[in-house]
Amino acid sequence: MLSNDATIQNIKHEILYEVAKLAYAGRFEEEKDELAYKMFPGPKARFRCCVYKEREIARQRIRLAEGKCPTESDHPGANNIIQVIEAACADCPLSHYIVTDNCRKCMMKACQQACKFGAVSMTRDRAYIDPDKCKECGMCAKACPYNAIADLIRPCKKICPANAITMDENGICEIDENKCIQCGQCIHACPFGAIGSKTDIVDVIKAIVDGKKVVAMVAPAVEGQFGDTITMSSIRTACKKLGFNDMYEVGLGGDLTAQAEAEEWLEAAKEGKKLTTSCCPAFVNLIKKQYPELAEHISTTISPMFALSRLLKSEDPDTITVFIGPCIAKKNEKQEYKGQGNADFVLTLGEFRAMMRAKEVVLEPEENSDQQASIYGKRFGNGGGVSAAVAQCMREAGADPDKFNIEKCSGAAECKKALTLLKVGKLPADFIEGMVCEGGCVGGPSRHRSGKNPVLAAKDRDKLLAEADNRNVSDNLSKYDLTAFSMHK
Repeated sequence: MLSNDATIQNIKHEILYEVAKLAYAGRFEEEKDELAYKMFPGPKARFRCCVYKEREIARQRIRLAEGKCPTESDHPGANNIIQVIEAACADCPLSHYIVTDNCRKCMMKACQQACKFGAVSMTRDRAYIDPDKCKECGMCAKACPYNAIADLIRPCKKICPANAITMDENGICEIDENKCIQCGQCIHACPFGAIGSKTDIVDVIKAIVDGKKVVAMVAPAVEGQFGDTITMSSIRTACKKLGFNDMYEVGLGGDLTAQAEAEEWLEAAKEGKKLTTSCCPAFVNLIKKQYPELAEHISTTISPMFALSRLLKSEDPDTITVFIGPCIAKKNEKQEYKGQGNADFVLTLGEFRAMMRAKEVVLEPEENSDQQASIYGKRFGNGGGVSAAVAQCMREAGADPDKFNIEKCSGAAECKKALTLLKVGKLPADFIEGMVCEGGCVGGPSRHRSGKNPVLAAKDRDKLLAEADNRNVSDNLSKYDLTAFSMHK
């Protein structure tokens, strides 16, 4: 049960844990309406202004766990994967610019004179900015000699690389579905936990409980997230205890994607055409929504998630495939490209951990006895890993990748810069590897280790990858029938 000093992360994971327990027990539908009362019995509130608000926030999070919108209302953006939990959003200041205690109410009144909209006035102790008149131009802040005016950009708005977040008249955030690239950065940036994503956790558990053949597909970025002794074999064992039929490394899908993309890039080079990678769904969304004129430059090769799913379903069409990783945008990719053998469900690492808690499954150290991906596929999760794997496939095909210039973009800012240069015809590179998350997929918003831990995760990841053999991509794929499915959208 939640302690009184629980953080937003703890509350969110506790709700997912309770949802997963009910789903495994087959009682979710009949008891979900009582779950919010069970978790927040009252009568006193522990985290918010009142217990009724706490229950409403929990109720909206439970709806997200079902893959639904947090509120029943049909609102703009209802199809978006990323949703605002309205009951939790209202504690950020309405005004963009705030006068702080540094204000000396000086006789110069530089802030008041700089404002062209009459938004600044003088009260008894300090200057005051009228939020109804303020146009957020920032001239008052620039004029203040004491730096007494703070620029309070909402954390979610500040981190959004697509400028997709605005506020309504009540100060509640709104996400523009036409701009949102589903990167998920805003989810963990919000200090009140007012943004979340729809999940597949209930549907995945139901499929398992119903006895269907459900297979887990674990992203390469997961290696190192749980320490240097938790291998892919450790995760496979845990997945089987959760009820999955088996677990496969999405690094194998990385090998498939690298080989197909190498062929596509070489063909494009003959035509003098520049291409971008298609592995990062947030990067693809960035192009489609902010640089639509560049859509023709996106590689048609499918992502490793889809490649592995199509491979598994070519061997058994009844297989239900579930991707597990630190990426939020994968949920949108799954939703946008339903069918064709693509992935059925997507879980974040947090949702996967909630399932383990519900079944009392603990990850145990285990030697990696069944490597399924080449080292190049395993490194797909690192920034630069995709282009390195593609280059390796070119070498294996007898081509020289060194004659090509590849722009490796880590983070949204670098992606935007490269795309802008491509748009105006000044990009010197032949190809762009785009990763919206800094550092690649290992920097995904739903990674298990954050804060100082990414350094430790990188160290543990390097140790685990060093234990992998150095098989080639083509050798690794030689045992599969690659004619049984398409590698293109």
